[in-house]
Amino acid sequence: MTLDARNDYLEAIRLIERLHRQFLEVVKADLDGRGIVDINNIQALILFNIGDSELTVGELTNRGYYLGSNVSYNVRKMVDNNYLIQERSAHDKRSVRIRPSGKGLDLCEQISKMFDRHSKALEESSFNPGDIKSASNSYRQLERFWAGLLNYNLRGTLPPL
Repeated sequence: MTLDARNDYLEAIRLIERLHRQFLEVVKADLDGRGIVDINNIQALILFNIGDSELTVGELTNRGYYLGSNVSYNVRKMVDNNYLIQERSAHDKRSVRIRPSGKGLDLCEQISKMFDRHSKALEESSFNPGDIKSASNSYRQLERFWAGLLNYNLRGTLPPL
């Protein structure tokens, strides 16, 4: 790897981290502006990703709907604050299913409207919509590359390029 390629790779990682943190601050500011203090930005995004689905905590993890490592804590807080309903599975008493409550669905709708406002503002700005599509394609390639590295570490085979 050339020095330029290495620097570009490291810059991309730093930008992804910084953009993620900044996006979480945008979500927090939206929640704060609405006077919503009983759910944090990460929990709100988990809730948005759940949408109107019913699933297990394990499915939350497997589908990548969570942000961070403490899924159980975030689910418990959302249950405690009436954003999620938690019930034991009728078929498997070890399994717990979660789904949004009415309050949770209301917040999902508010977050959806926030994304609509963001999308509209992007369209009205000088931002090129093709740049977002191009960036998303690059993120998917990077995701596949990193997944390949994980498989390489597990199987001892080289990742596909």
